[in-house]
Amino acid sequence: MSVLIRLAVPADAANLPDIERSAGQIFVQIPGLEWIADDHVMLAEQHLPAITAQTAWVASEDAGIVAFLSAEHVGDALHIHEISVHADAMGQGIGRRLIDAAIAAGRVRGLSAVTLTTFRDVPWNELYYHRLGFETLAARQLDQRLALVLKAEIEAGLPRDRRCAMRLNLALGHLPV
Repeated sequence: MSVLIRLAVPADAANLPDIERSAGQIFVQIPGLEWIADDHVMLAEQHLPAITAQTAWVASEDAGIVAFLSAEHVGDALHIHEISVHADAMGQGIGRRLIDAAIAAGRVRGLSAVTLTTFRDVPWNELYYHRLGFETLAARQLDQRLALVLKAEIEAGLPRDRRCAMRLNLALGHLPV
């Protein structure tokens, strides 16, 4: 089945919470993070600012939307807030294609970087992003924005020692692998 990556449109927003909820179920297998499977997800209307700003992409197939990436243009970077792939569509490279779309958009917009925060010790997080060319930022390398994002995540209950910020420097000419 063919999967199409495209910019999200407002009508897509209603489908995104269910995809995020399904994607979160994979955390039941990660000790100490099982609670994420039952945690709150973004409401449909919370996706609309990124959709309007054209910083949200979806992966769709004949049966409908199976994944999304939601980001925000902040300063000279595109910051990825969420990537979710429905459990039934995991392992097919769809998340990678969404990331490639965000990287391409960052380049077209003349941005210097794509950033994100993620878990250090979850197989499909930090190590995965390293393979895509992202670097983990040390505390001294964090700009104020990324430091505040990590602080807010920790205040929301995510474990400090398991979180990190990452950056893909578009100016260095990194291409998606």
